[in-house]
Amino acid sequence: MKDTPANRALHPVVTPQALFTDPELIDHAYYADEKAVVLRDDVRAGLRKLIDAGIKVDCIVTSPPYYGQRDYGYDGQLGLEERPQQFIDNLVEVFQLCWEVLSDTGSLWINIGDTYWSGKGAHKSGEAKQGARRFGIRPQDRPGDGTWARPKQLLLIPHRLAIALQDAGWLVRNDNVWVKPNPVPDQVRDRCSISHEYVFHFTKSRWYYFDRLPVGRKQEKTGSVLPPLDTWDARTASGNGGKHRATFSDDLVSIPILASTPPDGIVLDPFNGSGTSMLFARARGFRSIGIDRSEDYCEHVADELKSLDSQLHLEP
Repeated sequence: MKDTPANRALHPVVTPQALFTDPELIDHAYYADEKAVVLRDDVRAGLRKLIDAGIKVDCIVTSPPYYGQRDYGYDGQLGLEERPQQFIDNLVEVFQLCWEVLSDTGSLWINIGDTYWSGKGAHKSGEAKQGARRFGIRPQDRPGDGTWARPKQLLLIPHRLAIALQDAGWLVRNDNVWVKPNPVPDQVRDRCSISHEYVFHFTKSRWYYFDRLPVGRKQEKTGSVLPPLDTWDARTASGNGGKHRATFSDDLVSIPILASTPPDGIVLDPFNGSGTSMLFARARGFRSIGIDRSEDYCEHVADELKSLDSQLHLEP
């Protein structure tokens, strides 16, 4: 086999185990074992710790806070910026730190939903689901700016973020469409009900690790394997023990992790939440790292990792 960038990408060098379990990194961890590290930290600070430790991950799969959708109770939290452009700028900053952590042959997968500008002020609905989604006055409930933040405007947050990352040097490989068979009903009368989100696939260069065999479509006549489609039919998560109000779907992380993580590779979720990415990676034998500033979420993930070990008959 010729020594070319394309061939080298098929056999990437992963982070040595000694570096993954280095005491200087483990001392910062909320929880750590031979295959997992959970950092309780602000996402930027956590990523800088990984950079300082020399960690290179192979697959980043994450779902950052959506704009104006949740209040996690922290000052300066992502998603509650006054203007959507500020939100996109902050996410670009986070993902540029991810660039430094990601290996040259790695992939970044981002699931992010969109937001409508409202301009109506605080909601007055008594419906429980709407109350959870509309907490007090959200950024999009305030008066708009007369440009793209206007009442009834779909902000196109996912594609604005993708274009901003493209401008920052990322290579956009797919805007995969997540089709939801069980979406939360929209309380609207003058447009279609939303039943999809996007999962963008980014890489640092044209040569990167991708194995279609675990996730592809086998052809009965020839036995060949085609890549997966860019439309993914996956049910939304129903919650994870009440610990996290916007949980990731297992079905949503399977293609990213299985296709773009080499043997003994490292999966990172910088917005770890209930730990779906880490748990899926653990069950498939990969190493994983999660970052979250909530102690409750970090404790939940640590407990789930230990429980999974018991189920898999692994040593803790």
